[in-house]
Amino acid sequence: MSNFKESQKEELLYLEKTLSIIKTEFEKENESLKLKLSKVIASRREMWEKSAHSSEDFDNIPEMNQYLNEVNIETRGFSSIEKRINKYKRMLKSPYFGRFDFAEEGFNDVETIYVGLYSFIDKRTDDIYVYDWRAPISSIFYRNELGKGFYKSPVGIIYGDVLLKRQYKIEDSKLKYFFDSSIRINDEILQEVLSRNSSDKMKSIVETIQKEQDIIIRDTENELLIVQGVAGSGKTSIALHRIAFLLYEGLSSKLGINNIIIISPNSIFSKYISDVLPELGEENVKQLTFDDFVLGEKRQKQMETLIQLQGSNEFHLKLESIKFKGSNEFVKILHRLLKYYERQFIPFKDVYYNGKTIETAQELKGTFLNNKIDMPIAKRLKRIEGMMLNKIHPLRKDRLKLIEKAVERSTENHMLEIKSFSRLIAIKEANRLMEYIHSFTEVDYMSLYKMLFQNKNLFFKLAKGIKLPKNIDKIISETNKNLNIGVISYEDSTALLFTKLMLEGNEEFGEIKQVVIDEAQDYYPIHYHIFKLLFKNARYTVLGDFNQTLEKNSDENLYDYIEEVLNKRNSLKLTLKKSYRSSFEINAFNERILNNKNEIISFERHEAYPRVKRNEDLSEINNSILEDVDKFYEMGYKSIAIICKNLKEAKDIQERLSADIDIKILDESCYENKSSLLVMPSYLAKGLEFDVVLAYNASKENYNSEFDKRLLYIACTRALHQLVLYYTGEKSDFIG
Repeated sequence: MSNFKESQKEELLYLEKTLSIIKTEFEKENESLKLKLSKVIASRREMWEKSAHSSEDFDNIPEMNQYLNEVNIETRGFSSIEKRINKYKRMLKSPYFGRFDFAEEGFNDVETIYVGLYSFIDKRTDDIYVYDWRAPISSIFYRNELGKGFYKSPVGIIYGDVLLKRQYKIEDSKLKYFFDSSIRINDEILQEVLSRNSSDKMKSIVETIQKEQDIIIRDTENELLIVQGVAGSGKTSIALHRIAFLLYEGLSSKLGINNIIIISPNSIFSKYISDVLPELGEENVKQLTFDDFVLGEKRQKQMETLIQLQGSNEFHLKLESIKFKGSNEFVKILHRLLKYYERQFIPFKDVYYNGKTIETAQELKGTFLNNKIDMPIAKRLKRIEGMMLNKIHPLRKDRLKLIEKAVERSTENHMLEIKSFSRLIAIKEANRLMEYIHSFTEVDYMSLYKMLFQNKNLFFKLAKGIKLPKNIDKIISETNKNLNIGVISYEDSTALLFTKLMLEGNEEFGEIKQVVIDEAQDYYPIHYHIFKLLFKNARYTVLGDFNQTLEKNSDENLYDYIEEVLNKRNSLKLTLKKSYRSSFEINAFNERILNNKNEIISFERHEAYPRVKRNEDLSEINNSILEDVDKFYEMGYKSIAIICKNLKEAKDIQERLSADIDIKILDESCYENKSSLLVMPSYLAKGLEFDVVLAYNASKENYNSEFDKRLLYIACTRALHQLVLYYTGEKSDFIG
């Protein structure tokens, strides 16, 4: 007990001293902020009073730019101070959460390392009071037990002995408790964190990062990092912490927020994760969904169509069409289409001007096919167009000179008339010539894609030697019919995007060096071919869970084609089997839905077992839901979600319950405030979590196919603390 009291006294003194120095720096920065604010205001006033206010005042533009630069410098300085103040505010509440004592091999001294969200150095003495969780030495806290340990420093691997590991709970500058742990981040802290109610936005996990998660976060050796993680294993959170780590590392490698992009499953999920990086002291990086790239039908529409078509012949045709158009086989056909087009279909013509041959069709084709630098078709055609215009331009100038001479010889009365007439002829000639050249230098990716399905002979010629679906004739006919009436399905939107990128190229994302792809199982090979075309110079972190694949059967082989398509020099596949989101009881229930033994290792946080409630009809289900919602609110749960099979069901529920309770269909606007009861289709709930999940109508009639099983699994894995399933008639076989 005396040892504990000594340790407690030591820790209280260290905390007091750390907070005191942080507070001193905080007050200094506050004073600096006031001074900087007055400078920003003064520089803006001076710019307004002494510089030009109109961009048309050309003489004073240099002076205006000089003032603008000064204003920008002062504003950037103000923003930097603001960031430091916000950092100190957070540190004053909780400066650190962990400590370890490390004796480096060959040295007698023992280093005491405190680990926190940010590093903190006493500027007077240069003493480091807190190390950033991302610092190389901090990895010992996450990865090493007591005894021999090491970390990777910029100068090499440093070996030594870990003599102590300690964790803290500090809130509002007060030390609540601390304890020593030997092997890993202690379950006590993790239990406390995981027992909390869910929040509107995803939170950081720096206090509870596990060893296997830290390996993913700190990996810098692999160009492709693939993570298979069960539901609730923290994949997305790990990816965001990985981005924060890479930005920290990027101080030396010049990696900034403009060099990283996240491909999110949907815009709702993008909003959900938007607070994590700012909480870690970094600005948010760009987030896009695949829907942002395509024209035509979106992923949600595809899901709704599949759910509605289940049990019909159209369902199997649609499913086969989706699988085929996403496959490597279809990518090969599209590649062959482009090769065939460039060799057989481009209508090169002889180009004449003023009676002279500029280039023959054969010469143009030869120049076009001489593609040593692998330039896309459209760019090569534009280059030929430019080449033609460069050759014609001098000839046009010569002709205009002849016209001018003729004008000079004419009488003054006719001069203006001849000039006007000559100019008109020149314009018409130029327009005719451009139309003529455009007839073979412009290519439309939509027309090219349509041609593939309009001409069955061409399709089968290009598909020679490629394995095709048994119902390929129906797929071709259905696709041709839809394209002709302007209906572009999601799978065709994706194939069209691939065709466009192959045809035209893309330079928009040239600065991207790191790409994070979430919900990897939702994408087919063609999607990864597209990512490769969009982000040519990037490294990838790919996260998925084949158990949450919907319209296709998947296992660990899912990641083989990703590795094959992206084709990086160094790649690594890692698996996360431990689930932290749901209680032990909910995880056990969910594992039975999958019928996969030992697929999920559950963190042992015990709560109520999921309830399966039979009701006479849908009206009784509605009443039961209302009663349960009231009860869960009384129990202190804040986020409750009704998860349905599809959007139609969600809309029906919202309409029936809205008179009795504040209920909203999940979208971007309502997710900011989870105090409302939310209702949503299960495919939109991926990646999200709620205190309570109410699975609607889990009957045998409603959930009976493999597709349905995965929808139900996704719905149930969103629950942190409570899960209730309602059904009428017979319950689904998937829930036992």
